[in-house]
Amino acid sequence: MPDTLYIVVPCYNEEAVLPETSSRLKAELLRLIAAGLAGEDSRIMFVDDGSKDRTWELIEAYHTSDPIFSAVKLSRNRGHQNALLAGLMTAMQRADVTISMDSDLQDDIGCLDEFMRQYYDGCDIVYGVREDRAKDTAFKRRSAQAFYRMLKMFGVNVVYNHADYRLMSKRALEGLASFREVNLFLRGLVPLIGYKTGTVKYSRGERFAGESKYPLKKMLGLAWDGVSSFSIRPMRLITIMSIIVLAVSLGLMIYSLVMAILPGRTVPGWSVLTISIWLLGGLQLLALGVIGEYIGKIYSEIKDRPKYIIETILDQ
Repeated sequence: MPDTLYIVVPCYNEEAVLPETSSRLKAELLRLIAAGLAGEDSRIMFVDDGSKDRTWELIEAYHTSDPIFSAVKLSRNRGHQNALLAGLMTAMQRADVTISMDSDLQDDIGCLDEFMRQYYDGCDIVYGVREDRAKDTAFKRRSAQAFYRMLKMFGVNVVYNHADYRLMSKRALEGLASFREVNLFLRGLVPLIGYKTGTVKYSRGERFAGESKYPLKKMLGLAWDGVSSFSIRPMRLITIMSIIVLAVSLGLMIYSLVMAILPGRTVPGWSVLTISIWLLGGLQLLALGVIGEYIGKIYSEIKDRPKYIIETILDQ
């Protein structure tokens, strides 16, 4: 008997794209059920991340008209990663396997059958990996490449060109639930679970409607979350930089003292000013900034506040 599949789709202000997304996903899920790749109790689970438009109204209507649609409504906006986690943890109690994807139809839903085949072949986690970035703008392509290179440089283990289009078995979700981080970066957490994994390559399409919910500011924030949540190398870089600056400062100190001894070669006070600026100025500000970021994360973690609060669950 085929296993029960839940397709988890986080949504934030997606009323423009939801009618098309719900229609296409329903047709695809019914096809999987007919092909014997998903059980009769399989569902499409929309997760409303505190939307301010008609997103939840539409989701309620879909659920009322057809029980193949289930829904989770968060009490307020908590961000994409928390909304996705809320959906996955809710689906874990109901499904044998989940596939998470964005609501904008950029992820190729025609690959769902390949995800399920690899699952039945024994994979607990299957990553959706983009074949290329030919459709991206030059800036988007370069910034994405810089993002992955930076994560690799700082020792963060992520799958290249993978976002949050992935399959996870119930066992893998139970492993994910054991991680207690408040500062979430699921692309870094999921590889830590282990188990047998696979990949499905696909071509990412254009957004069907609406606007991207990940502008440059949020992408930079996500990149920093990935680095600071999984690596202390920025702290170590401060130590290395301090040694370099100290060496440069010692050289400048010797140079300044020589200039001070030679008559008419320097202005009184110039030596002390030069040494102090090089030694203390930029290094202290940089160090305080990086340390402050880590302290801020520690502050969030020790409070142990809930990552999300679910207001409503619609599931029959």
